[in-house]
Amino acid sequence: MTQSTKPLIIAGETLESRLFVGTAGYPNQDILLRSLEASACEMVTLSIRRVSLEGYAESLVDLLGGRYRLLPNTAGCTTVKDAVLTAELAREALETNWVKLELIGDRETLYPDVDQLVVAAAELVEKGFVVLPYCNDDPVICQKLADVGCAAVMPLGSLIGSGQGIANPGMIEMICKRSSVPVVLDAGLGTASEAALAMELGCDAVLVNSAIAKSQNPLAMAQAFRFGVEAGFQAREAGRIPKRRFAEASSPQLGLIGG
Repeated sequence: MTQSTKPLIIAGETLESRLFVGTAGYPNQDILLRSLEASACEMVTLSIRRVSLEGYAESLVDLLGGRYRLLPNTAGCTTVKDAVLTAELAREALETNWVKLELIGDRETLYPDVDQLVVAAAELVEKGFVVLPYCNDDPVICQKLADVGCAAVMPLGSLIGSGQGIANPGMIEMICKRSSVPVVLDAGLGTASEAALAMELGCDAVLVNSAIAKSQNPLAMAQAFRFGVEAGFQAREAGRIPKRRFAEASSPQLGLIGG
């Protein structure tokens, strides 16, 4: 792995890649598998309510389970009860206590129901889950989720699948500066430069699905996101120059010919 020289650690587990990739919406299974390989990701998300958990040959779970760390999600859930039951089903079927918690409060915007989200997160943590909740770009909610024991927080960049990029970069940066747990930007990215920006703002990782799956060339876009995440992280570690109001020559002014 070359995505960073500093591994990402969530709940005591080490990940070399800071790019998480979703598995929905690809033209076919072959393109999905090749795109995941091109992304060099280690963590992939699966919607438990939309995929078969049967371990039959060539099932998605069977194909991915030996190659990637599976992060089941509770996409489609609208109540605490449904989200908890879905997480428990995933734990039993996939033998993982990791879960991406999604609890949607509005069908049009797919915004999280933050009140129920905190309740569900607390219950799942109590049941021994490693909870990564999809949430609003709100530092207060992110702090509440960290306080109940979530292993990371996953604020949205913009509306799911919208490709609008990071709608509120200032708030994402604030969340990153304040968070006591890793921050994974989730939802709304459209291209690799936006993943680089997320990393420069302070995010620890980025989750991408539609931007890769629905692009004209998923394999090329997957690789672009890989390099975008790597470039953004390395740029942040290197430290950018300060912004100035006026020009400042990069070459010394003394000793110029004719001076």
